[in-house]
Amino acid sequence: MALRYPMALGLNKGHKVTKNVSKLRHSRRRGRLTKHTKLVGNMIREVCGFAPYERCHGAAQATPNDTTRTWGRAHRCVSQLRRHLETGEPELDGDRLAPRPRFQRRAGYPNR
Repeated sequence: MALRYPMALGLNKGHKVTKNVSKLRHSRRRGRLTKHTKLVGNMIREVCGFAPYERCHGAAQATPNDTTRTWGRAHRCVSQLRRHLETGEPELDGDRLAPRPRFQRRAGYPNR
């Protein structure tokens, strides 16, 4: 066993060694936002705007499994949209932000 303290006494006595400092594994930094990824994402968001389900503010969080598959991603979409609305940049016009019904009933089908 390696020494914890400079004296070789007690349970942890042994030969003095220096700890190996290993490089971080790729899996530890995987998924982290880089400058380039952030730039590309912002540019795409600026050019394309929001997806139809993101435009209506509540739908991105109300139906996470239908649209974004996870609650966390839906929460992120809602916070991005909220931040966008607070800054006041007129990227999306007002009628596109109007809420729409989640499901539309068709004639001839019973209510479920």
